[in-house]
Amino acid sequence: MFTSVPAADRDGYHETASRMGELVQRIPGFLGEDSASTPGGLSVTVAYFRDLAGIERWRRDEEHRAAKEYGRAHWYERYSLHIARVEQSRSFERAPGGARPSRGTPVPSEP
Repeated sequence: MFTSVPAADRDGYHETASRMGELVQRIPGFLGEDSASTPGGLSVTVAYFRDLAGIERWRRDEEHRAAKEYGRAHWYERYSLHIARVEQSRSFERAPGGARPSRGTPVPSEP
């Protein structure tokens, strides 16, 4: 989970973010991501990986490392990175004409 507060200078940010989105999809074990932000405020991106090995591959990617370094110098006032394990996942999606219940998907835990 990556939370950030942007700096005033965002020149080139969206192009680089788009490029990072392309790159991360090539990482073995990458499952997807969700993002949300408020105008001029907090942004949150949650990236899902099958395992820690995928996260480590992404962390070591040279282009990603360069983007992080540039981002610290230019695009962010502050950010936080949290790595966590999903123990359980539930979702809801409204179907046309009414609500459709969904089932939770338990995530197997390690012994």
